Amino acid sequence: MRRRRESLAGWLFTTPALVLLGLFLLAPILLAVWVSLLDWDGTRNPLAGGVPFVGLDNYRDLLTQDGLLRTDFATSVRNTLYFVLLAVPAQTALAFGLAVAVNNKLLRGRTFFRTVFYFPSVTSSVAISVVFLFLFSGTGAVNGLLRLFGVDGPTWFADPRGLLHLLLGQPPRWMLDTRVFSLSLWDWVSGPSVAMTAVIVLVVWTTSGTFMLMYLAALQNLPEDVGEAALIDGATRWQRLRGVTLPLLRPTTFLVMTLGLISTWQVFDQVYVMSQGNPAKTTLTPAYLSYQRAFGDGAFGTGAAIAITLTALILVLTWAQRRLFGEGRG
Repeated sequence: MRRRRESLAGWLFTTPALVLLGLFLLAPILLAVWVSLLDWDGTRNPLAGGVPFVGLDNYRDLLTQDGLLRTDFATSVRNTLYFVLLAVPAQTALAFGLAVAVNNKLLRGRTFFRTVFYFPSVTSSVAISVVFLFLFSGTGAVNGLLRLFGVDGPTWFADPRGLLHLLLGQPPRWMLDTRVFSLSLWDWVSGPSVAMTAVIVLVVWTTSGTFMLMYLAALQNLPEDVGEAALIDGATRWQRLRGVTLPLLRPTTFLVMTLGLISTWQVFDQVYVMSQGNPAKTTLTPAYLSYQRAFGDGAFGTGAAIAITLTALILVLTWAQRRLFGEGRG
C-alpha cells in the first residue's frame, strides 16, 4: 500500500513535466513527420483534411530524384561536413586548452578570465553574427588587414571556390567527371569557401566557452591522488596531461564532441544573418535549406522532409560517434 502511494506521488510530480514535453516536443515532431508526407503550402490546417497526401514523394525528390532540390541538399550536406570536420575538433581543443589555463591555481584573475572566455556563449548569436558581418564587410577590419598584405578582401570572401581549390588550382579532370550524389567528387573534397570558414570561426569562438565550463568542472573533480602518484613517479607535466588527465576526461570529451556534432549540423542563425547561403550556396546548410523551402517557397512538406532527414542523419552520426568512443567510458 505504501509503495502504491509513493508510485502515485511520483506520477503526480512528473505528470506536469511529461505533459509539457508531450505538447512542445513530441507533438511537434509527430506533426512534422505528418507534414513531410503532404504537399502542404501552409495555408490550411494539415490535420483537417483536404491537403494532398503524397506519401514518400518528398523524400524521393530529396534523396533519389535528380533535380535542384537534391543538388541543393547535397550541397548543404557537403558544407556541413566541412563544418563538422573543422569546427568540432577546433572547439573541443580550444575548450580544453582554455579550461586547463583557467584551472591553473597560479593564474591571477582566474574568475575574470573565466567570465571573459564564457561571455561569447551567453551573448546573442544574432548580435555576434551582425558584428562579424561588419568585420568581414568590404570596409571592415578584416579586409583592411588583408589589404596590408596585398589581398583583395571583398573579392576573396565572395569567391565560392573551396580553400583547397584556391591553394592547389585547377583540379584533375577525372575528379570533375566523377559524380557523387549530384555533385562532382571535386566539389566534395575541395574544402569550404572562405565565407564558410568565417562562419566556422564564429561558431568555434561562441561555443568554446560553454564547453570550457564542462571541461573545467571535470578537471576540478579529478582525483588528486592519481596526479600526485604520477608526479612522484617522475612524470612531467605533459606526460601527466597525456597519460592521466586526458584518459580521465574521456567521458567529458565524448559529451563535448557529441554536443558539438549536433549543434554544427543544426547551424542556422549565423548563416541566416551573415550569408543566407551565399556565395553560390557555399554556406548553405540543411537547417537553412529547410527554412528556405518551407517559408521562402511555401513547400512546407519538402521543408519538413529535409528536417526529418537531418534528424535521422544526426542520430546515425551520434550513434557512430558513440560506438567510436566506446560509449564515452573512460
